[in-house]
Amino acid sequence: QLQLVESGGGLVQPGGSLRLSCAASGFTLDYDAIGWFRQAPGKEREGVSCISSSGGSTNYADSVKGRFTISRDNAKNTVYLQMNSLKPEDTAVYYCAAHLSFRLCVEGRGGDHWGQGTQVTVSS
Repeated sequence: QLQLVESGGGLVQPGGSLRLSCAASGFTLDYDAIGWFRQAPGKEREGVSCISSSGGSTNYADSVKGRFTISRDNAKNTVYLQMNSLKPEDTAVYYCAAHLSFRLCVEGRGGDHWGQGTQVTVSS
């Protein structure tokens, strides 16, 4: 019984920063990766970043490379998404989801145990 809870969203000006958290509780042994995804109004869900269970493998969408950093603290069962140099086009609801493999996360397939999401709004 795995549960994921996102937090850390909010309203920020362009160029600002936010750090999102994805806290996991329950049984996690079956999952080898956690991914961050986002969905803006009128758009399809977009993969943002993935991280393996060890933290040894990471992946980023081209649109966020150089601005976002994914990390994890396994002692706290938490995955983070540090978002810098935020742009209005980053505005979306951000979700995290567990995946059985890192590759499935990168491909945007097989996400499970989705959290409730956290709203990120980038606006002046």
